[in-house]
Amino acid sequence: MASCYFVYVENGIMFLLLLMMWISTASCIQGNPSARFFYRDASLPVETRVSDLLSRMTLREKIGQMIQFTNTKATSNPSLIADYGIGSLLSGGNNPAPKPFASPKDWPDMVDVFQNQALQTRLAIPLLYGIDAVHGHNSVFGATIFPHNIGLGCTRDLYLVRRIGEVTALEVQATGIPYVFSPAVSVCRHPSWGRCYESFGEDPELVKSMTEIISGLQGVQSKPGYPSTVFLGKVIATAKHFVGDGGTEGGMDKGDTLSSFQILNRIHIQPFKEAISKGINTVMVSYSSWQGKKLHANHFLLSKVLKKQLNFKGFVISDFRGIDMLTDPPDSDFTYSIMAAINAGIDMVMQPWSAEGFVGNLTELVLSGQVSVGRINDAVRRILGVKFRSGVFEHPFTARSLLDVVGAKAHRDLAREAVRKSLVLLKNGKLDGKSFLPLDKSAGKILVAGSHADDLGNQCGGWTLTRQGSSGNITIGTTVLSAIRKTVSAATEVVYTRSVRGLQLLKEEFEYAIVVVGEFPYSQTEGDNRNLTIPEEGLQVIDDVCRSINCLVILISGRPLVLTRHLPLMDALVAAWLPGTEGEGITDVIFGDYDFEGRLSRTWFNSIEQLPMNYGDAVYDPLFPYDFGLRMYSDSSAKVPPSK
Repeated sequence: MASCYFVYVENGIMFLLLLMMWISTASCIQGNPSARFFYRDASLPVETRVSDLLSRMTLREKIGQMIQFTNTKATSNPSLIADYGIGSLLSGGNNPAPKPFASPKDWPDMVDVFQNQALQTRLAIPLLYGIDAVHGHNSVFGATIFPHNIGLGCTRDLYLVRRIGEVTALEVQATGIPYVFSPAVSVCRHPSWGRCYESFGEDPELVKSMTEIISGLQGVQSKPGYPSTVFLGKVIATAKHFVGDGGTEGGMDKGDTLSSFQILNRIHIQPFKEAISKGINTVMVSYSSWQGKKLHANHFLLSKVLKKQLNFKGFVISDFRGIDMLTDPPDSDFTYSIMAAINAGIDMVMQPWSAEGFVGNLTELVLSGQVSVGRINDAVRRILGVKFRSGVFEHPFTARSLLDVVGAKAHRDLAREAVRKSLVLLKNGKLDGKSFLPLDKSAGKILVAGSHADDLGNQCGGWTLTRQGSSGNITIGTTVLSAIRKTVSAATEVVYTRSVRGLQLLKEEFEYAIVVVGEFPYSQTEGDNRNLTIPEEGLQVIDDVCRSINCLVILISGRPLVLTRHLPLMDALVAAWLPGTEGEGITDVIFGDYDFEGRLSRTWFNSIEQLPMNYGDAVYDPLFPYDFGLRMYSDSSAKVPPSK
């Protein structure tokens, strides 16, 4: 058996292969019936299993484990997984589903086919299939969609976010997927950023506390200092995006964070440190730069800070095509991009286009000495460790007994609770001191107006079915309008119109109006916005309705927006953020069954000229300060008393 492994001797940039690279160690083991496959023994420590499996792998097999490929490419080329020993697949944001409007059952049918292909390879190393699940299992039609993180941050409720993690993990596992790219633990310091709603807030202490969602996704850490072991009904989680993407100059996505390391550490690194202490298994790298150097090639931050100083023992994964953007223009030098990213400390690469190109280029880089064998072994050791902790070796296929949990009533009830706890009451009554809320359920005639009143897509925002999301009733849920109709008296006449043009408001004798307007779905760079105004259609409805009828405005948005000119017109204003599929969480509160509990997770500015402006700044003159939130009740007359 002594001759049945590879020996590499480094001499400058050349490697002497003492044995042929592609000879399989399996042939040696097969010649020795007494050899034991320790990596297949679940009773052994993860470290023992990893070392055993790593010792059996060829360079090609190791590099295959470092690729994460798209489901669409694997579908179009069925032999790809076996040919290249692909270690991981993902559903990309724009092509997540097996087919349009796929049912929950369609997902495990797809994933299990891929998994079966992986298990046909020489060492039968299972795939780790990943998906974005940033506010519930958001790529799956009919799944429960929770409020986006900016709203959850307003709840300050750690037990709530932990339960949301548990439900999300169950729905993801039910569709055969063991790995999610969530949560985002970025600290949003500028609301112009198109991903601001993916952040829990502007305060690093708040974001740190909300990493409790990791315990819900993965389960409680079993060994201090190590990533969590995942059991049935749990998933591997990802802390993203390392690091500083919420602090870029001007709040631009994929931009440059110019702060000192001390500020970067105090504001942006601390939530990752907390995530690691909670056992996070993977960390995703940011598209952004720090002081002009892209994170995907930043050895100091990835290897020295993340892996050594923070003692992160899981694996580091690139963002989608993140390494391709290391050159200007992107994709102009694939070999350089691979070398820079792997040497910086990235272990797994989201490489959607060419498995052959990645394997070939990285192999040549190893043979030429530009990427060390030690770096490859470190990456694969980390990846295999996560795979063993994920349970995919013992349970590679879908536990189909869980399928019925997707979109279950108990899960939607939790999402409804999250909605009502995330709502922030910003105004309640005009200068006469009289409160406008709660609304009367027994009113004779009411008006509901606006682009977001009867639109689930607008209500859910980006990262819903697709990366950008879309308007329309794109999934299963309850719109605000439907919730209103369920809540008011059967005798109440509810008149709905998206636009009130042509409607004789003063002659209709409405007792009050509910105006629901806001931003249309977006994500990432497409959501960068230096103006931060309510879309013109919404402003027009506020003007037309609130000048004529006493009105509540419900603002659906991923961040604070300019309100100064229109705020005096409103009798009441609620920031509902991007609440997801359960619109009844809004009516639970505005009609008085529950009190408002939410407190701002982001400072609400007076004008964009003040930005960036965050709690604790030397100059701080907001319209509504961080942590602001009104209550309707001063006693316990609601079903749930006001929070203290």
